[in-house]
Amino acid sequence: MSTFSGLLGGAAAHLEGHARLGDTLWAAGAVVALALVGARVLVDVLEKRAGVDVIALLAIGGALLLREYLAGALIGAMMATGSALEGYAAARARRELSALLARAPCTAHRREGDAVTTVPIGAVAPGDRLLVAPGEIVPVDGVVVGARALLDESALTGEPRPVEKTPGDRVGSGTTNAGAAFEVRAVASADESTYAGIVRLVQQASASKAPLARLADRHALAFAALSLSMAAAAWGLSGDAGRGLAVLVVATPCPLLLAVPIAIVGGISRSARRGIVVKGGAALEALARAEILLLDKTGTLTFGGPRVTGVTCFRSIIDDDMEVLRLAASLEQTSSHPLSAALVRAARERRLGLSFPEGVHEAPGAGMTGRVDGRAVRVGSAEWAAQGAPLPEEARAFRRRASRAGAMTVFVAVDGGVIGALTLDDPIRPDAPRTLRALRRVGIRRVVMVTGDHPLVAEAVGATLGVDRVLAQRSPEEKVAAVREARAEGLTVMIGDGINDAPALAAADVGVAMGARGATSSAEAADVVLVVDRLDRFAEAVSIARRARTIAVQSALLGMGLSLFAMGAAAFGFLPPAAGALLQEAIDVAAILSALRAQSGGHGARRPALGEAMSRRLELEHDQLIPRLDRVRVVAERIDRLAKEEAREELEALDRFLRERLLPHERADDAEVYPVISRLLGGEDPLACMSATHREIFHLVRLYEQLLGELEPRGPTAADVQDFQRILYGLHAVLRLHFAQEEELYASLSERYHADAPDQPAVSSREPPLQQAPAPAPATARRVLRLLDPLRHGRSPSPGRPR
Repeated sequence: MSTFSGLLGGAAAHLEGHARLGDTLWAAGAVVALALVGARVLVDVLEKRAGVDVIALLAIGGALLLREYLAGALIGAMMATGSALEGYAAARARRELSALLARAPCTAHRREGDAVTTVPIGAVAPGDRLLVAPGEIVPVDGVVVGARALLDESALTGEPRPVEKTPGDRVGSGTTNAGAAFEVRAVASADESTYAGIVRLVQQASASKAPLARLADRHALAFAALSLSMAAAAWGLSGDAGRGLAVLVVATPCPLLLAVPIAIVGGISRSARRGIVVKGGAALEALARAEILLLDKTGTLTFGGPRVTGVTCFRSIIDDDMEVLRLAASLEQTSSHPLSAALVRAARERRLGLSFPEGVHEAPGAGMTGRVDGRAVRVGSAEWAAQGAPLPEEARAFRRRASRAGAMTVFVAVDGGVIGALTLDDPIRPDAPRTLRALRRVGIRRVVMVTGDHPLVAEAVGATLGVDRVLAQRSPEEKVAAVREARAEGLTVMIGDGINDAPALAAADVGVAMGARGATSSAEAADVVLVVDRLDRFAEAVSIARRARTIAVQSALLGMGLSLFAMGAAAFGFLPPAAGALLQEAIDVAAILSALRAQSGGHGARRPALGEAMSRRLELEHDQLIPRLDRVRVVAERIDRLAKEEAREELEALDRFLRERLLPHERADDAEVYPVISRLLGGEDPLACMSATHREIFHLVRLYEQLLGELEPRGPTAADVQDFQRILYGLHAVLRLHFAQEEELYASLSERYHADAPDQPAVSSREPPLQQAPAPAPATARRVLRLLDPLRHGRSPSPGRPR
C-alpha cells in the first residue's frame, strides 16, 4: 500500500504544482519497494532459488540514482500489483481444490443404544452406527442401514443428480445427504475413508511443482542475464544510462514466472471439478506428454460392477446355497473391491441377513479371510480357499465345468473346508471403447492391457476393445516389469484399481487409480485419481493436461515475446522508463489472463445432446428389447433338437415378437428418432448407414415370415430348419451389432451424459411429441458393449479371483 500511496500522492502533488514534494513522495515509494524486493531477493539467494527479482531490484535502484523517481514508483507499484495478481490467479486456479479441503467433515453423530451423541470424526471406528442428518456430509465410508438414502455426490464426482442408495449399498465419505436423515454402519475409520484419502491427494497436488514450472525458473535466470546484457549494451553504445534503465524496467520476467504455474494449477483445478484429482503439476505435465497406456482389466476396462450369476454348494459338506452366499458376502462387506460389492449386492437382493466380520485380512490377488459368526471364512481363488489342500471331488467337478463354460469363479471355505463357489459375470465398461478411441486421437500411440486373468479371457476382452497388446496372468511383480519395459519406449501411464495394481501405478511415469471403488492403496500410489467411476474421465484428464501445458507455453511465449519487443524499443530510446513500467504491467496482466484460460473451457464447439424425454424413451425401449434379442439365437440353436410341433410353436412365438415388438421399434427409430439425431449431428444424412441396417433387418424378417408361411402344418423339415437357422443367425448378428451401435450413439448424445459438464451443455432439439416415459431406466451407456461382449457366451476361465 505504501508504494501506491507514494505513487498517487506524488501525482497529486505534481498536479498541484508541488514538484519537489511529488518527487519526494515518488522516491519514498520507490525506497519502500526497493527494501521489499531486496528482502525477497535475499531470501531467494539464501534458499538457493531463482532470484530473478534482481532485475527489478536493479531497475528500482537505477531509477533512484538517475532521479527517475516516477519510474521507480511505477516499478514498485508494478511489483505490488504483480504479487496481487499472482495471488488472485493462484487462488482462482486452486478454488476447486480448496473447496474439497474445506468440506472435510470434523464430527459424526454416533448411535449409542437409543441415544445419539456427537463425537470427533477421529473417534469413529468400523462397526459404529452413525446418523447422517439432512444436508450433512457423510463422515466415513459405510453401508446404508435402515431407510434409503439420497446422496449428492457432485462435490466429488461432478455428477449433478442425486443418487439413491438402498440398505446394504456402500456410501463414500464426502458425499452430502440430499434427502431425509439416514443411518450408516461404518466400514472404515476417518483416516482410511475415501474423503480423507482425497484430501491427502489434494494436499499433495497443492504442494507439487511442475517440471514445466521448474523449466520456467531456469529460463527466467537466462532471461535475466540477457536483460542485464542488453541494458549494459544500450547504456554503453548510447552513453545514456536512461536507456539501460528503461531496458531493465521492461525486462522483469514476471510473465514466465507467473503464467506457467498459474496455467498448470488451473489445469489441476479444472480436473478436480470433473472428478479427477491430480496430485501435482509434475503429474499433470507428464500426463500431457504420455505416449503409452497400460490398463488393468478387472474394474478398469470391465464395468467394475460384476454380478453373481450362480451359487453352488457342495452337498457333501453343506446343504444350503444361500448360506454359502451369506457367509461370503458378510466377509466381503469391508472390502472396496468390485467383486466384493457384487457379493454383498447379491446377498441384499436375496434379503439375506449379513453379519459384521472380525479379524479381516485381504491378500492381493488371492482373496479375503476373517471370522463371521465365530467361524473362520476364506473367500477367493480355489487355491486360497483350500489353503493348498486337495479340493473336494464336487469342487473339482465344478471347477472343470466352470472352465469349459468360461465362468468367473469365487470359492468359499469355512473352518478349513471348501463348502461352495459362486459364479460371476463382469461386463466390459461401456465407456471403454470410446475412451480408447479418444486417447488415440490425442496422442496415445500404444495401448496395452495387463491383467491377472486367464489369457483366453484377456484376449477376448482385448480383441473386443482393440488394444495393441494383451499381457495375461501377470502377478503384481510382473505388472511392474511390464511397466518398466514400456517406459523404455516412451512416457508411460498405468491405470488400475486394485491393491495388486498399486506397485505398477507407482512404477509408471503417471499412475492413474480408479478411486471411486478402487483400493485405497492404489489411490495412494497413483499420481492421478478418478473419483468418479468412469473411465472416459481419464481421456478428459489427458485433454485437460495437454491444454494446460499448451496454454502455459503460449502464455509464457506471449509475455516474454512482448517483453523482448519492449526491451528492444527501450534500448533504441523509443520507450522511456516510466512508460516502460506501465507497459510491463500490461504485459504481466496479458500473460496472466492468458494462463487463466487453462481453468475453463477447452472442448471447442458444444456437443449436441438429445432431450431428456427422448433419452428416457430410448432407454426404456432398449431396456425392454435388449434382453430378448438372444431369443433369436436360442431359437436357431434349439429348433433342430425339438419335435416338429414344438419347433413350429417356437418359430411362431418368435414371429410374434418380431412383428409386434421389434419391427415397430425399428420403424419408429427410422421415422422419429433418426431425423432428430441427424439435425443434431448436421451434414447430409449422417445416419444413412444406420438406416441401411434397418433395411437389412426388415429384409431378414420378411424372409423369415415367408419361410414360416410356407411351413407344413406338422412343422419344419430338415431343409426348413437349415433355412431358418441361416436366417436367424444372420438376423441375430445384425441385431446385436445394430443395437450396440445405437447404444453408443445414444450414450454419446444423452442429455444426462452431458449434464455434468458445464462447458458441454445439452442442446435442445426440435423433437416430435413423445409419450411421457416412466421413471428413468438404468443409464444407456451401461449397456453399450453388453451385446457385443464375446465373453457372455463362451468366456474362458479366470483361474482365481482377480484382485
